[in-house]
Amino acid sequence: MKRMQSSNVLISGLRGLGVEIAKNVILGGVKTVTLHDQGVAEWNDLSSQFYLREEDLGKNRAEVSQTRLAELNSYVPVTAYTGELTDDYLTDFQVVVLTSSTLDEQTRIGEFCHSKGIKLIIADTRGLFGQLFCDFGEEMIVYDTNGEQPLSAMISMITKDGAGLVTCLDEARHGFESGDFVTFTEVQGMTELNNCQPVEIKALGCVCLCALDLQCRSLIPVYLCISQACTGKFMPIMQWLYFDALECLPEAEEAAPTEEEWIDLGVHTCIGYDCNALWFFQVGAGAIGCELLKNFAMMGLASGEGEVIVTDMDTIEKSNLNRQFLFRPWDVTKMKSETAAAAVKQMNPSVRITGHQNRVGPDTEKVYDDDFFESLDGVANALDNVDARMYMDRRCVYYRKPLLESGTLGTKGNVQVVIPFLTESYSSSQDPPEKSIPICTLKNFPNAIEHTLQWARDEFEGLFKQPAENAMQYLTDPKFMERTLKLPGAQPLEVLEAVYKSLVTDCPRGWDDCVTWARNHWQCQYNNNIRQLLHNFPPDQLTSSGAPFWSGPKRCPHPLEFSTSNDLHMDYVLAGANLYAQTYGLQGSTDRAALAKLLQDIKVPEFTPKSGVKIHVSDQELQSANASVGILEELKTLLPAVEASNQFKLQAIDFEKDDDTNFHMDFIVAASNLRAENYDIPPADRHKSKLIAGKIIPAIATTTAAVVGLVCLELLKIVQGHKKLEAYKNVLNYCDFFQQYYEIDWTLWDRFEVKGIQPSGEEMTLRQFLDYFKVCNYGVSNPFFMLVIVSSAELSLSCTICIFFFFFFFFYRMNTSWRSQCFLRVSLCFTPSSCLLPSSKKDWSFRDPLHFKLSQTKCLPC
Repeated sequence: MKRMQSSNVLISGLRGLGVEIAKNVILGGVKTVTLHDQGVAEWNDLSSQFYLREEDLGKNRAEVSQTRLAELNSYVPVTAYTGELTDDYLTDFQVVVLTSSTLDEQTRIGEFCHSKGIKLIIADTRGLFGQLFCDFGEEMIVYDTNGEQPLSAMISMITKDGAGLVTCLDEARHGFESGDFVTFTEVQGMTELNNCQPVEIKALGCVCLCALDLQCRSLIPVYLCISQACTGKFMPIMQWLYFDALECLPEAEEAAPTEEEWIDLGVHTCIGYDCNALWFFQVGAGAIGCELLKNFAMMGLASGEGEVIVTDMDTIEKSNLNRQFLFRPWDVTKMKSETAAAAVKQMNPSVRITGHQNRVGPDTEKVYDDDFFESLDGVANALDNVDARMYMDRRCVYYRKPLLESGTLGTKGNVQVVIPFLTESYSSSQDPPEKSIPICTLKNFPNAIEHTLQWARDEFEGLFKQPAENAMQYLTDPKFMERTLKLPGAQPLEVLEAVYKSLVTDCPRGWDDCVTWARNHWQCQYNNNIRQLLHNFPPDQLTSSGAPFWSGPKRCPHPLEFSTSNDLHMDYVLAGANLYAQTYGLQGSTDRAALAKLLQDIKVPEFTPKSGVKIHVSDQELQSANASVGILEELKTLLPAVEASNQFKLQAIDFEKDDDTNFHMDFIVAASNLRAENYDIPPADRHKSKLIAGKIIPAIATTTAAVVGLVCLELLKIVQGHKKLEAYKNVLNYCDFFQQYYEIDWTLWDRFEVKGIQPSGEEMTLRQFLDYFKVCNYGVSNPFFMLVIVSSAELSLSCTICIFFFFFFFFYRMNTSWRSQCFLRVSLCFTPSSCLLPSSKKDWSFRDPLHFKLSQTKCLPC
């Protein structure tokens, strides 16, 4: 980041590609950006240069774009230059980017930049083709090949050979590869290895590696050309990169573009299809959502009879501005969807776009109902969680609508296109679950700062959210106690103890009580519990095999002593007391001097470690533990009467990492670093703690733009109706998703479709309904289905039973994985009558509810 902030960047050529590069560089935060262009805005520029308007035609592209690009980041000065790129002018820059330049100009500037050590990037696009060239000089050092966090592993043994054999703990895979360089810390016995220069290794297996030379510890600098000239990060391209998307061209040979049209910049010319009548639903208006809307506007999507509906229930926060480029500082607190829609209409006034503020889910199915989805041509996801993605995937499968799915994770990104009857769905495959930290590691045996931060997050939830929620449920929900006692293991005891403390023993009356609670809790967590742990497992404790108990991943802790002169101790008490006051609606304080005075008068109870206290060493022991029935019964009698609910108004606190005034991160940082001090783990500063505790992977504007560009290439194929699977960039082949039912091939896109209304206008009877399946040979003639042939006298009850048996049997014959993909809802509405008739306002489908009514006015034979 420091190298980025010291770089002056020149970007020449402010057509579509140039303005996209400028936008991402400015959001990235370089020292200065200079925009160069000697041309004027032309009509063709409006299809890709999103900061040009019709009123800008005939004006210099750099000068017009400068004001609008400067709004993206107030910390990056942006200037426009319209003169010649002379050698003297170029010497002021560390990076030069050329777009839309001639070959002669590229050669002249390339030779000069190479001789002066100026990094050069040349890029250009022509319709569905793109090219990139980079020259970062002869002394370009790569400091980080991939931008990933360094791997770490705990060591159990190192041999003293010249090429020492390093063995990691059995339960952990180290993840290193041959050729990697490692260093060592906290090694006991071979202390000379600690903090040594990086040593090359050779991987010998998942838990063993060989340090090639523990005597020679010098690392030769690596000189490479990379795509991030300012930072020295990420793997380089080998100077040249060529890209094309020929699969986006029409599949019919007669629709192929002419020679002149190959280099045309317009989408309509390249694909021969008009996008302005499409109806699209976009879910999310964050980083990916902003890029999608911008590209939709440039493509002319929904700029005629169609429409784009974008929904996002979030408001704009200041932290969004460095990657969600449609928003400005004055937009903070406004709704994302409405603001993004207004910004996009500035780019293309003819686009029809409407912003909603609804969360997609079962609660909004009255808004996004059958009529809404059936009118759509496709759906684009711009979501940040898997649950919402899977919900939208199910809706698209239900209504057989194409889905464009994408996401980013730092420098990584993914694109998936879901096409009815051609590809799998998003839910057909899932990522493996995230690696979780064992509970006992968090509670008693942390060995990394990630463990203490997760412990601090759990502390926050367990002190300021869950007890308040459970206490109010106890007071307001009559079934709370019944549900709690059914919880497994020791959970009933933990919940009821927390409720008892919240309502009885630890219920504060004012600020002084909150400070007392925070001080006592500090003593319990960082002194008393550690002393009890060391009483159960002394530092010289041996296991049954004779090995030291405190070895390997187990760090031997030590208790802390509270001091008002220790800022970290005061931070914990101040944050904890204020948060505790908030849960009870009490007034807090930020006066540290007054807090220190209060703390001097608090008498902390003496603590003596007890024998017989059970401390679980493994998660298996913890799961098998059960609460004592006697203690639970005693707690039930000690809890206050439900009638006293008016005396308590507890407010649960939801963790919010981005507000620096709410004490949330203050508590997390203090709690984590105190825990780290207990176990001699290096602490983490506020920034690192925020990233880990908030599970934040910094978003990169360039990644987002690249991913959305790939999404829109898939959109071009959708609007043309491409039928070849190989044209779509999907990972798995559709043939893997066939299932057989009798002799019929079925996929997740197939269903029974029955027309409930006959050509004559009459409703289908049950006899006709069953005959339809016989004619279609769907297995109704199987002897099992002889049950469906009933007499008219038994019609009301028997028809009901038969319908259930029919679909139950079909469901039973399905593959288990397929059952999970299906939706079967049978709704039977009974009124006093004599004959059961199917009622339908539209076509039925296997995934639609089956509605039946009993007619009072007519009785038709089956």
